[in-house]
Amino acid sequence: MSIEKTLFSAADKMRGAMDPGEYKHVALGLLFLRYVSAAFEAKRLEFAKDELIDLEDPEEYQAESVFWVPEKARWNGLAANAKAHDIGVQVDDAMREIEKANPTLQGNPPGFSGIRP
Repeated sequence: MSIEKTLFSAADKMRGAMDPGEYKHVALGLLFLRYVSAAFEAKRLEFAKDELIDLEDPEEYQAESVFWVPEKARWNGLAANAKAHDIGVQVDDAMREIEKANPTLQGNPPGFSGIRP
């Protein structure tokens, strides 16, 4: 099973008896998380070519209009743990970390609160 299918399967399990209309926030949150992680990783690869850029400096990414994604919130790490019993908690924490690291997002990204297994 692909990483994406595994994560969406985990999200479906977390949904439980939630109304499908409310579930859109779960799906949108996962899409948001995947998008910001992909944009971050692409910029990180670009930055890696320049020895003068600190790859762990959030301001470098923000100066390029790319959201800073803290290490524990990065898609690859979450995908590696997709079958963990606490993946809902990990995704929830990842969203909070991204929001905390990027003040312009506070209150704006689709959240996951209330869907932990």
